[in-house]
Amino acid sequence: MRGSPLRPALGLVLLATLLSACADPTLARSAPPPPAAAAPELARFNVLLADLAERLKPALVHVRVRREATKEESEEPQEPRRSAGSGFIVDHQGVIVTNAHVVEGASTVQVRLFDGRRFTGKVIGRDSRVDLALLKIDGVKDLPTLPFGDSNRLRVGEFVLALGHPFGLEHTVSFGIVSRKGSPLSVAAPGFDFIQTDAAINPGNSGGPLVNMAGEVIGVNSMAARNGSIGFAIPSNLVKMLVPQLVAKGRIEWGWLGVSITEVGDDDLERLKLREPRGVLIRSVIPGEPADQGGVRPNDVILALDGTPLDGPRDLQRVVAAAPVGKKMRVTVWRDGHQTEVEVTIGRYKAVEDQ
Repeated sequence: MRGSPLRPALGLVLLATLLSACADPTLARSAPPPPAAAAPELARFNVLLADLAERLKPALVHVRVRREATKEESEEPQEPRRSAGSGFIVDHQGVIVTNAHVVEGASTVQVRLFDGRRFTGKVIGRDSRVDLALLKIDGVKDLPTLPFGDSNRLRVGEFVLALGHPFGLEHTVSFGIVSRKGSPLSVAAPGFDFIQTDAAINPGNSGGPLVNMAGEVIGVNSMAARNGSIGFAIPSNLVKMLVPQLVAKGRIEWGWLGVSITEVGDDDLERLKLREPRGVLIRSVIPGEPADQGGVRPNDVILALDGTPLDGPRDLQRVVAAAPVGKKMRVTVWRDGHQTEVEVTIGRYKAVEDQ
């Protein structure tokens, strides 16, 4: 039996239909679009970041620390403990900034440069109150350095790079913004604020630089939340103020009054005979300390130091801490409904390691 003559004809019709569909742009599938090119501004910014990171890395160092183990319950010899952190070069002759906690209790410090050379580092200055330390390596010259910027001009939202060696991963760069200025931390020197950033800061980043888009150090990475999502850096202007003293003396001489202070609250106004909350309320005075010797009394309200008005406790802490030891300061106080002045000689704060 012969096949039906309709089958070949039907096949030709179907083939013609498919071919016409492919030729018809309304029926055919559209071709995939070409890959989109990055916007010119974004492309330039991308190059800027890569060039900046490449320029900064040579001044970054890896700090490795060895600490002798202490005998506790066991009399058996214990293996030395090892840890690591970051730092950056600020002087062509080998002065390096890092964190105090990175080198605390170190028996030996090894510094590894970007080019792989290794040197024994000497701790020439340390202050645990701000968590800042200086190292020195010998036998070097013409080392690359990083300049300090002005942290007071820093704005929330500015882009920053955090450099360091998190988890031992050398020469790591993370990108973020300044999330907040004036983040008070109890571990910091009283009255001084940290820079908060969302640039990733993890264990091993401590002591590394926080850098702006001009390639200037605007902070020293110091600590972070456990997951690394919030990091804190010591502001560069504070570091610039402290480095010369660390180089010269090996420690920071913080000013000290010897008082316990608090804010002036609304419920204190009637008792203190004040019209509005202002100044700093003295809760107690330590006998024999500078404030006591100068005539400051409990329940005094300090309004100004050397004519500079004080808005609250942090202002008093900051001014006193930064004042030179031995400086005589005019203290304007509100006492028993009247304003008066006393003179106080700034004393030296005794850090835990000094006691």
